[in-house]
Amino acid sequence: MSERDGPVRPVAPALVRYAGLTGAVLLAVAGWLGGALPGASANSSLLDIWRAPHGPAALGCWLAGTVLLVGAWWSLRWGAPSTRWAYLTAGLWLLPLLAAPPMGSRDVYSYACQGWTWTHGIDPYRVGVAAAGCPWTDAVSPIWRDTPAPYGPFFVLLAGAAVVFGGGLTGTIVLLRVISLAGVLLAALCLPGLARAVGVPTRRAAWLALACPLIGVHLVAGAHNDAVGLGLLLLGLLVLVRRPGRPRALLVAGVLLGLAVAVKAFAVVVLPFAALAAVLGRYTVRALLRDAGWLAGGVVAALVVTSLATGLGLGWVGALSHSGESQQWTSPPTAVGFVINYVGILFGREPQAVPVVRVVALALLAMLVVALWWRAWTALRRLGDVRQRLARLGAARPRVTLTGAGLALAATVLLAPVFHPWYATWPLAVLAVVTVSVARTVWFVAPCAVASCLALPDGANLARFTKAPGAILMTALVVAVLIRALRVALARRAR
Repeated sequence: MSERDGPVRPVAPALVRYAGLTGAVLLAVAGWLGGALPGASANSSLLDIWRAPHGPAALGCWLAGTVLLVGAWWSLRWGAPSTRWAYLTAGLWLLPLLAAPPMGSRDVYSYACQGWTWTHGIDPYRVGVAAAGCPWTDAVSPIWRDTPAPYGPFFVLLAGAAVVFGGGLTGTIVLLRVISLAGVLLAALCLPGLARAVGVPTRRAAWLALACPLIGVHLVAGAHNDAVGLGLLLLGLLVLVRRPGRPRALLVAGVLLGLAVAVKAFAVVVLPFAALAAVLGRYTVRALLRDAGWLAGGVVAALVVTSLATGLGLGWVGALSHSGESQQWTSPPTAVGFVINYVGILFGREPQAVPVVRVVALALLAMLVVALWWRAWTALRRLGDVRQRLARLGAARPRVTLTGAGLALAATVLLAPVFHPWYATWPLAVLAVVTVSVARTVWFVAPCAVASCLALPDGANLARFTKAPGAILMTALVVAVLIRALRVALARRAR
């Protein structure tokens, strides 16, 4: 542990391990009692959930399990006793959730139906699964039955393969979970190499990224496609960190990052920072264009090949706009739009502010990504202009580029029109390998802990039942953050 971490309270590792395991078992039980099963209601109210045959027991197990699992993860935010201990414990916590039915979301049924749609010769980017005639439509959440697929062609290809080899809904769900588990394992393999390249203790990076309840509940039990996208992203970054400036390695890294984008599009914000990581030697415009060109070639090749292989072309780009049809206060721009509407209603007119605020937030996101990239570029140029020991310089370069990528992902998650708890796993994994100080880890660990408590076993999000108070609290938080940022900026200018 670094001296900058400050004093920490000792926690018995065995207590943490088995408290978390107990929590995972209780969550698996909650999944069987009231999870996102195919025959269960896909649009229940909180009262409906309580009145279900096993409603009180399911909610009780969910609450106790969530508290134990989140508390166990949080208690070792300074780092596990060892890297091996972190991997063993995180793996132990995954076992009960592997045996649970889909829980925390019904998206896996959307994946299955989108794969079925494509394998039956219908474009999933043009029609919803209901119009396509998917036999499993009743298991899909009502809001997504009539919307085109918002995922990239590579994931549609994977979902189609799961349908073909699964032979039915159960087999398809099992294979989709296997794909998600493979993504988590791929991410787990990449974490030590990335952490060592930056100089962060691997025992902390592995613990923060893998033991987080969002991984077990949503990426594994919920079989979210974020798992495979995240695994591809981290592997691409690892190749860049280890072999910058080498054309073959840059092409491979570009293909991996392109496949990550072809799973979920918001991985695209990492590409500008990946271009910086591709440079070997001094940072000049010429070097950037040379090395980033090889990387871009790999990205374009992956996108073109997957688009052609599925026969879907670029239809997935236009389908992305439909992902914003869900409106919840967990997205800060959406919450601000809600509050503006509430104020307008008090004066006799609802301004319909949500779409406008979302557009403003996306424009702000674009500016933030550019600012983060320019900050990283100037920092790397500065490193090249001074003489430093090679070991220090070697750690500084990947730290700058990976930090920029992690912050860009965090900004994307916060400013996107929609936020779901599993989205937080993207910035969590990248920031876990670059953050040295425990005090700084709290800024992204605490939101992930809160996000872990939002989704009920059947897929209902607590945000649905707390729309007005949640929007007001989120807007107040946004205002507080903006005021603090303004004060810090003014203080720096006064110096």
